[in-house]
Amino acid sequence: MLGRYGNWKRVLQVVEWLQSRERFKSYRSRYIYTTVLDVLGKAKRPIEALNVFYTMQNQLSSYPDMAAYHCIAVTLGQAGLLKELFDVIDCMRSPPRKKFKLGPLQNWDPRLEPDLIVYNAVLNACVQQKQWEGAFWVLQQLKEKNLRPTNTTYGLVMEVMLACGKYNLVYEFFNKVEKSSIPGALNYKVLVNSLWREGKIDEAVMAVKDMESRGIVGSASLYYDLARCLCSGGRCKEALLQVEKICKVANKPLVVTYTGLIQTCVDNGSMENAKYIFSQMCNYCSPNTVTCNIMLKSFVEHGMLEDAKDLLQDILHGRIRSKVDSSQTATADKFTFNTFMEACAAVQRWDDFEYAFRKMLSKGYHFDERRHLRMVLDAYRNGKEQLLDDLWRYLCHHNRAPPAPVIMERFCLKLVQGDTTAAIFCISRFQEGKVQNTSSMSWLNLLNRNADRLKDEHVTKLVHELNNLLSSRSSSDHISLYQKIQSSCTSFLSGSPVVEKAPSDQQMSMALHHS
Repeated sequence: MLGRYGNWKRVLQVVEWLQSRERFKSYRSRYIYTTVLDVLGKAKRPIEALNVFYTMQNQLSSYPDMAAYHCIAVTLGQAGLLKELFDVIDCMRSPPRKKFKLGPLQNWDPRLEPDLIVYNAVLNACVQQKQWEGAFWVLQQLKEKNLRPTNTTYGLVMEVMLACGKYNLVYEFFNKVEKSSIPGALNYKVLVNSLWREGKIDEAVMAVKDMESRGIVGSASLYYDLARCLCSGGRCKEALLQVEKICKVANKPLVVTYTGLIQTCVDNGSMENAKYIFSQMCNYCSPNTVTCNIMLKSFVEHGMLEDAKDLLQDILHGRIRSKVDSSQTATADKFTFNTFMEACAAVQRWDDFEYAFRKMLSKGYHFDERRHLRMVLDAYRNGKEQLLDDLWRYLCHHNRAPPAPVIMERFCLKLVQGDTTAAIFCISRFQEGKVQNTSSMSWLNLLNRNADRLKDEHVTKLVHELNNLLSSRSSSDHISLYQKIQSSCTSFLSGSPVVEKAPSDQQMSMALHHS
C-alpha cells in the first residue's frame, strides 16, 4: 500500500522496524525484500535499491531469486548505472559470499544466468550511457545462450544506436526485425526519431503510415515525436493532426503535448508557428504557466516585446484559458515577471518595467535585491521617482531594511525636493545597516551626480541640521555617518574634494559619556 502511493521512505522504515524485532526475524523473506526493490524501482531510487539488494545476500531466507534480480536490473538499467548492473550480473553467476547453514538444503545453489529481462536492462543502461559496444555485447551473449532477441530487445538496440548517432545501424536493425517478424511500436518510434534527426521528414511520415497499415497501434510518444518532427519542418497543421491520435493512447495531460510542440517551433526559430500552435492550444486545453513562460521568453529572445507585453497582460487579466473549460487559467510566476522586466530594462522601456514590477509585488512575489535592485535604480534615474518611494514603503511594510543604494537615492530625492527632515530620516532609520559603511566619497559622488537637480539652499540647510544633530547625538556610529554626509555636503558646496576625517575628541567623549 505504501509503495502504491510512492512512499518509499516509509517502506524502508517498515523493513528496518522488522529487522530490529526479534519476533519478526522469520519475516525477513525474499518476498518482502523483492517488494521493496519493486517500490524503490518505481520511485526511481537506484542507490537505495542497491543497498537493499546487498542486504538480501546476508540471509538465506532473503537471498535474491530471479524475481529480485529482475527488479534490481530494471531499476539500475533505467538509471543508466551500467557498472553496478554488471556487478549484479556477477552476483547472479557467483556462489554466495557468505556461508549459510544449509541443513537439509545441502544441494542449494542460488547461481543463475541472466535472462532476456536482465539483458534488456543492460541495453537500457547502454542507452543512458551511449555505449554502443555494450549493445553488441548483449547480442553476442544472447547468441551464446541461444536466447532469441524480441522486438523489444531490437528496439532497445536501435535506441542505443540512435543515442550514439549511428543512424545507419538503426536502419539495419529495423530491417533485421522486418525480415524475422513484424516490427513493434518501439521499433517504429526509434525509426521515426532517427529519420527526424537526419531531416527526412517525409520518410518519417511514410514509416508511421506503414506501421498503421499493418494494424499496429502506435504509442503516444511515437505520435508525439512525429508531431515534433513535422513542427521542425514547419508543417504545423499536419503536426496538430497527430494530437488526435495522441489523445487516444496518452496518459500525460494534453497541455504537455502542445507545450512540447511549441518548444520545437521555438527551437527551430519559427515564432509564427509557435504562436499558431499556442492559439490552437486554447481550443482544447488551457496553457499552463510553463507554456506561457516558454512563449514569453521566446518573444523576448526574438525581440517581440509587444507580443510579450500582450501575453503578460492576457495572463494577468485571466484571458489565457481553455475554451473547453473556462475555469482553468494560467497564472504569472516569478519567472514570468523577471523575464519581462529584464527585457524591458534592457531596451529602457521603463513604463512597461514599472507596470510589471508593481504587478509582481501585488501578486505576493518579493523584491529580490540581487536581481531587481539595479533595474529599479535604473528606472528611478530615468524618471520613475515614485517607483523608488513605493519600493521604500514596500520594504518598510515587510520589516526589511532597504539596500544601501536605495537609502542613498531616496535621501538624495528628498533633498532634491527640499525635504531635509525626510532626507535625514532616511539615513537615521537604517543607519546601523550597510549604509553605515558608505564612504564620504560615495556620498559626494551621489551629490555630484544629481548636481543639476540640487539647490544650494537645500544642501546648506541640510548641513546646518546635521551640525545640530552632531552636537546632540550620543552614538559614535551616528556621529561617523552624519559627519561623512556633512563633509560631503560641505565639499559639494565649495567644489573641493572631500577629505575623510575621524570624529573629534569632544564628539567621541560625548558618545562614550552617554553610552
